[in-house]
This record gives sequence, structure tokens and C-alpha cells, in this order.
Amino acid sequence: MPYIVLTFIGVLFILPLLWMIFASFDSHASLTASLPKQWTFGNFASIFKNPANIRSFVNGGILSLGQSILVVVIAALAAYPLSRYQLKYKKPFMYTILFATGLPITAVMVPVYELFVFFNLQDSIFWTMIFLTASSLPYAIWIMKNFMDSVPMELEEAAWVDGASVLQTLRRVVTPLMLPGIFTVGIFTFSGSWGNFFVPFILIQSPTKLPASVSIYQFFGQYGMVQYGQLAAFSFIYTIPAVLLYILSQRFMSAGFNFSGGTKG
Repeated sequence: MPYIVLTFIGVLFILPLLWMIFASFDSHASLTASLPKQWTFGNFASIFKNPANIRSFVNGGILSLGQSILVVVIAALAAYPLSRYQLKYKKPFMYTILFATGLPITAVMVPVYELFVFFNLQDSIFWTMIFLTASSLPYAIWIMKNFMDSVPMELEEAAWVDGASVLQTLRRVVTPLMLPGIFTVGIFTFSGSWGNFFVPFILIQSPTKLPASVSIYQFFGQYGMVQYGQLAAFSFIYTIPAVLLYILSQRFMSAGFNFSGGTKG
């Protein structure tokens, strides 16, 4: 019975993927997931010929990559004292972070939008990136702290004996041993931002600044008319960065931790 349920769930995921692949190479694509009668790259050519599509991918890349870098750096700096020091309000703070991870972003968008309008921050890729960074930090700090707990304190103490500072120890000793956690947080953050439609749609108004997650809706025309072929081609290209990032980072994410040899002696 469990295998039947898992197979059914797998089919539900595979069918939309097959439709996207087949429709992207079909000049007469429809909602039916069927093999194209005549394979063509015309849909992809139409996507790349439009400068607005290229610009939307660039905007999405800047927004997602910038947010990922900021989240990883800030989360590592915030997780270090939570992992290494005995702070007075450490447990309540961690519970607050855990609560914040479950807070839906739609619940705070109205006051956030009013705040952006009040300080004239709307329609800015940079400030949208800052807000996405702040909204991703609770989860990132929680995960990063758990990974940092797995790094033996003895390695840092040995570096301190050799004259290294706290920041040098964090950068040269702790960070290399936390690559699985860093890539986990980075990929999760990048994927969440790359596929985020709601926040850029609310905070960015200029069509030239919209990321691909918002501009993908340009293929839905009026009166129910949809350019299925170009929509599928755009979606196909849209999935490539996240998939490539996961493949390239797989060896770090699956490496795990093995410090048995580092603390002997």
C-alpha cells in the first residue's frame, strides 16, 4: 500500500514535468501532455529574442544570489555566539527564531508595504533583497546553529593557542567544516527567492525590474489565451539555475561531518 501511494504521488509530480518538456519543443502546444508531432526550438528562440525575458532572468539572479550571500554571511555570524557562548536569554531567543520560521510572509506584507512606501523604498531590487534576507534569516540561523554545534570546540581552541582571532577561527576553521550546512542554507534561500512571486510583485512596480518569477505571467493573455509553448520554454529555462545549483552542491551537502581524526592527539 505505501508503494502505491508513493507511486501515485510520483506520477503527480512527473506529469507536469513531462508536459513542460514536451510543450517547450512543440509549436502547437496545448494543455495535453503529448509528444510533439514536429520538434522545434522556436519557443526557445522566441524567449531569447525578447530582451525583457533576458532582463527578468538577470533581475531574478541578482535578487536571489544577493539574498543567498547575505543570508549565509549574516546567519553564520549570528549562529556563532548562539552555538559557542552561554547566553542568558539564549533559549527564549531560539524559541523566538523557531516561531518566526513558521510565520507566513503574507501576514506581514501589508505593514511591510506601508513601511516601504513611507520610507520611499518601493520599486527597488536592493531593498526587496534586504527584506527577503530578513525574512529568511530565522530559518537560516536555526539551521546554521545546528550545523555549527557539530564542529568540535577543540579545533577552535587549538587555533586560538596558535594566535588566531575569533573571526579568523570562524573563517578558516569553522566555515570549511560547515560547507554542508552553508550549501543547504544557500540552496534553500536561493530556491525560495528564485521562485518567490508574491514579494517582488508587491514591492516592485517597474516592469524592467521584475524578476522571472513575476514576468512569467506575461504568457497568460486576455480572454483565456495562453502561449503554452513559450510558457513551457520559459519555465524550462527558469528551472535550470536551481537544478544546476543543487547538482553542483550535492557533494558538499551529502558529505556530512567526520571530525574523528581532527580531535585526536
